[in-house]
Formats: sequence, structure tokens, C-alpha cells
Amino acid sequence: MQGPFGRRAAFRYRAAGFLLLVAHLSFVCWLTLRPVNVPWVSPATLEPLATIRADLALSPWSAARSIGGGLLLLAPLGVLLPLAAGRVEVYPLASLVRTAFTGAMVALGVALLRSEVTGQIMNMDSVLLNTAGVVLAHLLVVPAVRACLRRRAYRRRTAPLPRDDGAQAPTPTIPRVGIAPWSDVSSGTRT
Repeated sequence: MQGPFGRRAAFRYRAAGFLLLVAHLSFVCWLTLRPVNVPWVSPATLEPLATIRADLALSPWSAARSIGGGLLLLAPLGVLLPLAAGRVEVYPLASLVRTAFTGAMVALGVALLRSEVTGQIMNMDSVLLNTAGVVLAHLLVVPAVRACLRRRAYRRRTAPLPRDDGAQAPTPTIPRVGIAPWSDVSSGTRT
């Protein structure tokens, strides 16, 4: 975005993205890092897809609830990370890779912190599901929003400038030059 209005808008988008990102991560920490009182705790699950297979074996409702919860927990990061970066003109694959990597690192960090809390365990499937949720949210929302912002910026750049008196400026016209009237000047005679 160019011009002073574009810079202000980009700053507002970045600030809003950063504040929402901090708020969401605070909520995730509050939700996942609370101690749980249970009579026993299962060991850490470091085998990929083991918990997902166990949930699918129990019941479809249990599987949908645990898999859906895993996908949705960090999914807003897929939108909030690019929003906090504030870039509209960016290569889509690079944005996806940066967002997926950051989402995976946040998911791994939450899982590691969670393993230190009483009653919580380290689960590799939660890291995989959280990362997949970030990627899916990014793919579903960010390209469409960036395209909309690019169209809006293009319209703003190509729109006619408003006049001070509130009236719409007339369309500029180019005067046409017609055929010149007959003249003695070209013949070289004077009258």
C-alpha cells in the first residue's frame, strides 16, 4: 500500500494482528497449561498418529471431537501471523511455509510446556493436528483476503482525485484539431 493512507492502514492491520495474536496465544496458554486433577496419567505419546488411531477406534464422535479440537486450537494463527506481518504483496508459497513453520514451532512449544504441567502429557499428534489447523486456516482465508486488499489498493490508486467543493471533476477532454481553413499563406501570395 502506498501513500500516507496506505501506510496508516498497514500499521493498523499489523497492530490489530499483533494484538489479536497475543490475545489468542494467551487464551491457548490459559486453556492448555492448567493443571488437571486425574487419578492417573498416561505416558507421553511420541508415536505419530497413535492417538488419532486410538480415537478413531473408540467412536466417530470421540474422534471428531479430539481431531476437530486439535485442528481448531491454533488454527487462528494461520490468519493472525500473516496479518501481524502486514504484507499484502508476498509470494504465496513463502507465506504458507513461514506460517506453517511458525505454527509448528508454537505447537511444539505448547506441547513441551504442557508436558511440564501436572496431569498433562506430551502428545505428538496434538503438534501435527495444531500445525495442520494453522495450514488449513491459512490456505482457506489468507489468499482471498490478500487478493481483496490488492484489488482495493489498485482501485484506490486508479480512482480520480476528489475535488474540494464536493462536485465530481469533469472528465478531461482532448480538443480535436480539424482541417484548417483555406489560406493564401501557403500559396505564397499576399493580398
